[in-house]
Amino acid sequence: MPASTAPASLSPPVVRFAPSPTGELHIGGARTALFNFLFARHHGGTFLLRIEDTDRARSTGAAIGAILDGLAWLGLEPDRPVVFQSERQARHAEVAHALLAQGGAYRCYLTAAEIEAARARQLAEGRSARLESPWRDRTDGPEDRPFAIRLRAPRDGETVVEDAVQGRIVFPNADLDDFVLLRSDGTPTYMLAVVVDDHDMGVTHVIRGDDHLPNTPRQLALIRALGWPVPTYAHLPMIHGADGTKLSKRHGAVGVAAYRDELGILPEALENHLLRLGWAHGDTEILSREEAIRLFDLGGVGRSPARFDLKKLESLNAHYLRAADDARLAALVAGRLEAGPGASLGADARRILLRSMAELKTRARNLNQLAESARPLLGPRPISMDAGAARLLDGRGREILGRARAVLEEVEPFERAGLEAAARALAGELGVGLGEVAGPIRAALTGTTASPSVFWILEILGRDEGLGRLQDAIGTMESTA
Repeated sequence: MPASTAPASLSPPVVRFAPSPTGELHIGGARTALFNFLFARHHGGTFLLRIEDTDRARSTGAAIGAILDGLAWLGLEPDRPVVFQSERQARHAEVAHALLAQGGAYRCYLTAAEIEAARARQLAEGRSARLESPWRDRTDGPEDRPFAIRLRAPRDGETVVEDAVQGRIVFPNADLDDFVLLRSDGTPTYMLAVVVDDHDMGVTHVIRGDDHLPNTPRQLALIRALGWPVPTYAHLPMIHGADGTKLSKRHGAVGVAAYRDELGILPEALENHLLRLGWAHGDTEILSREEAIRLFDLGGVGRSPARFDLKKLESLNAHYLRAADDARLAALVAGRLEAGPGASLGADARRILLRSMAELKTRARNLNQLAESARPLLGPRPISMDAGAARLLDGRGREILGRARAVLEEVEPFERAGLEAAARALAGELGVGLGEVAGPIRAALTGTTASPSVFWILEILGRDEGLGRLQDAIGTMESTA
């Protein structure tokens, strides 16, 4: 008779995100963590974090720090203290020995060389490479030799998984091997540790990537041997690039930290894009955290691979930049501008930066663009000029700038509308277009030939700083004339 998974109760669910700390937090892991978090919040359950660091050779403190940092940045912090799998090895061994005593596991004295030879022989005979240990039904093992503890896996029938995403999946038990639970050196295997930890943590729903699907029948065999409750499984589809191929670095950054640090993406934008990778609620594209919690459930997760699209992410990011608090953006941009050696923003520069956010954020798609558009407003005086700006201040341009400064100085209050009106009046008096007046002003204010409205910049800089930059440029041009 088939062994099947029985759906766990939804009230209240306990879920976990269980990364291996062998590298940074990648997009696939972040999506898995998000789906677990939203599922728990939607059903009033608990979201847990377990660091699966039993592979001591590959697990690093730096990777653990990167995972915790990435989850915190995304606002996906667990409801209880983090569990480190490496600290639970005594418990894992205890379970393996208990199962051995019950007859659900057995001592295997095969050496590594014997295992390799047995598999080679089976392949040569055209049989499955599944290990068939001669110690499965023997009790005469030598007491003075080390042994591994292997699960006595079922040989007949099939295992049925009622997956909450993938549907009904059937695995023949004939394909199961008597996998190792406890190695001969006393250390637990991944398969044992995962099952024990999920049970002890009270996990009711295992929501993970579908690359773990082949592990499921083996873990179920162990769970049934122990007589423990079976969790509900939900295997999420893989994430591909926009071209439909497996996501890789050629599609853009694949680590969460790179989207934050290198691409200037806000966490809410990345979360929104991750949410739509394999889950949908009609045609709705933009969802707040609160809306996502209200709407998310596993029924909306599809089976087909999701496509990560950097252009869509940047479009979402532009939306969230426009909606973001100006003080928050100013702090983020300041951090970017001060990232270089010796770079520091004074109080006046920070004031200008904050005042500029409302306008600049409407033109940017990421924090890098936002920082670059703010940089000319904050440069130390006298402002350095690129070649194009310097040309605008040659001859006629310098004369116009001098006339403009005298006119603008009289404007009160020193605000955009009045400043622009005064410049238009000057352009009419000189018989030129507004652009011929604005160009030299822009060059003097920013050192460039492209920027937002120069009259907005003057208002943001304020009377003293704005007119001071104009005078700096006039003086520089006069000294080089």
